[in-house]
Amino acid sequence: MTEFDNFLSPGRRGHLIGIGGVSMSSLADVLWGMGIAISGSDMNRNKNVVGLTEKGIPVSIGHKAENITREIEFVVRTAAVHDDNPEIIRAHALGIPVFERTQAWGAISKDYSNALCISGTHGKTTTTSMCTHIMMAADKDPTVMIGGTLPLLNAGHRVGHGNTIIMEACEYYNSFLSLHPTVAVILNVEADHLDFFKDLQDVQHSFREFALRTPEDGYVVANLDDASTMDTIRDIPRKIMTFGLSREADVYAENIEFLGANSHFDIMFKGKLFTDVTLHVPGLHNVKNALAATAAAICLGVRPNAVKYGLAGFNGAGRRFEFKGKYNGADVYDDYAHHPGELKALLDTVEGLNYKRCILVFQPHTYTRTAALFEDFVTQLKRPDVLLLAEIFAAREKNTIGISSAALAERVEGAEFYPTFPELEEELKRKAQPGDIILTVGAGDVYKIGENIVE
Repeated sequence: MTEFDNFLSPGRRGHLIGIGGVSMSSLADVLWGMGIAISGSDMNRNKNVVGLTEKGIPVSIGHKAENITREIEFVVRTAAVHDDNPEIIRAHALGIPVFERTQAWGAISKDYSNALCISGTHGKTTTTSMCTHIMMAADKDPTVMIGGTLPLLNAGHRVGHGNTIIMEACEYYNSFLSLHPTVAVILNVEADHLDFFKDLQDVQHSFREFALRTPEDGYVVANLDDASTMDTIRDIPRKIMTFGLSREADVYAENIEFLGANSHFDIMFKGKLFTDVTLHVPGLHNVKNALAATAAAICLGVRPNAVKYGLAGFNGAGRRFEFKGKYNGADVYDDYAHHPGELKALLDTVEGLNYKRCILVFQPHTYTRTAALFEDFVTQLKRPDVLLLAEIFAAREKNTIGISSAALAERVEGAEFYPTFPELEEELKRKAQPGDIILTVGAGDVYKIGENIVE
């Protein structure tokens, strides 16, 4: 089988299908920066596509067989592109090798002596962003791939010239098993993506395989507070660096003070003060994310001041408790939370911010997740003062289950379900009052509701 490594040299020619996605546009930029001639296609002309075309990378809108010419030496596809895609069919007919996106990223990661890969059911984007801030403060000049936008980079990626690459590592379809981490971070391991994984044990098996992809002299950074994570890596023949709120962890926090949306705490390493940190993102879950980023930085020999000032400069990643503006005296925030564990962390945070009411606009993400974790969703959705439900965002799925957000509304007293965004927006405008916090939450396009009412 042809390896993607064979194409990582200047002058080669490749085509990326779905080039406008966050990870794919980042990949295109990195390959183009290596001197590889890149073209691509996407169904939509978004800001990522515009940015690539401004650099001189040709992008075709729409997937067509004629986009694949005989001069192309390799094709990379995003996970949403299947074998019935006309460009894939054409590539196979011409004998052009087709790679998955993560195979390409995995090959690239081999070229770095420090490959920091951050995994977990949730918290990946924020922790990867924190690691980026720390490594930038440490002058490591890293290459970065994040599954979201980081204001520091004004993008979801960065092409650096140092020996460090920082990558968000997603477990869906075992994507992260194509990577080659020297430091593998595991934030938490919960049942999710059950349209692919059989159950929690199946998820744990994949995370264990991910940890084993580190070399014998590498590190696995693990959440001591998460029993599932520790069960996943039990007796693993690798060096383990733990983080958590317990003093039993290698890296832990002491003297935590919450000051509105900020927090201040001491970071301890093996019982001794490593540094103190002021964090400008709210919530205990972000304290834990900062501990994970610090533990990873220690594995890479980063000095305390780089951690202190790197974290101090972090103000959040796109769609992670992102302030959108005000409407009728209410603060409007958007968050990507789409798993019950993420919802819990978000609502825990908001409860400590002293708003009069919490209005939650929630859009479930995928039918299979909604069905598999239904009772856990109900538990969290009972918590806000006002709950407005949008219809489930299908993403890659078809509704073969026959489930709707209306089923959630039936289980939560006072919840209201609106099948269309315009209906929901009008009701949200009627309900918003000074002193409220409005949260638009989900991994789909629910953010548009908050943006619309703010405008």
